[in-house]
Amino acid sequence: MQKRNELVITRVFDAPRKLVFKAWSEAERLAQWWGPKGFGLEVKKLEFHPGGVFHYCMRMAEGAEMWGLFVYREILAPEHIVFVSSFSDKDCNITRAPFSQTWPLEVLNNLTLTEADGKTTLTLRGGPINASDQEYDAFESMFGSMQNGFNETFDQLEKYLAKL
Repeated sequence: MQKRNELVITRVFDAPRKLVFKAWSEAERLAQWWGPKGFGLEVKKLEFHPGGVFHYCMRMAEGAEMWGLFVYREILAPEHIVFVSSFSDKDCNITRAPFSQTWPLEVLNNLTLTEADGKTTLTLRGGPINASDQEYDAFESMFGSMQNGFNETFDQLEKYLAKL
């Protein structure tokens, strides 16, 4: 299969890399910012080590829930996190996305943090794994929506970091 496009998002934060890394690696910190605007977050489990999981529930104000799961593959503090993200159920089982039957079950994400002059550049690269052509097409068709969602999420991270 040919290499397909991956989602790439870059954001600069006015905070040191160690602090940005902590925001990704500690449950009480993740609970303050992870997810798009308008969602609350409940961290069900965070095992921040290779092979560990981040299992969470995002809730909209009207009560609708969306469960998610990260399985960590590589962690190199404070500069690199590789994880597979999926939608899940409350029991931590991987499920189809609630919005699409053709959304890939697994997306491999590579997060890199670099620091210069006290600011941290976050680069997130992601793409489906073990996916059909139809699942790749669904993923690529949602780049704009994913960029909006990650921008809202990173806006929340920026506000969280500014309070520290």
